[in-house]
Amino acid sequence: QLRLVESGGGLVQPGGSLRLSCAASGFTLETYAIGWFRQVSGKEHEGVSCVGNSADETYYADSVKGRFTITRDNAKNTMYLQMNSLKPEDTAVYYCAIGALTNIRAMCVLKATHYWGQGTQVTVSS
Repeated sequence: QLRLVESGGGLVQPGGSLRLSCAASGFTLETYAIGWFRQVSGKEHEGVSCVGNSADETYYADSVKGRFTITRDNAKNTMYLQMNSLKPEDTAVYYCAIGALTNIRAMCVLKATHYWGQGTQVTVSS
């Protein structure tokens, strides 16, 4: 059974850091592009960052560039999102997802994905 399970969310003060993890099972992560999305209650999902199997194929939303880093460990079938210098506006439910390796930007901008995890809450507040 295909599964994506996020972890690492929580409450953090502005300026702090969190690392989200997403463990995949039931399939080989290496055959897919990976991405992180977030949703604020009442708003649409936003593509935060997506990557193929090369760092050259990486997309970041302007709002997180220079602060967030997406990585993948294919040997562990796991993806990560390192979030630094967090701001209150980063508060959202964060989801990991997989998509086709053919168009990383489309995966994030158009939410062209195959499967999503269940989400993990990130709250940035003092």
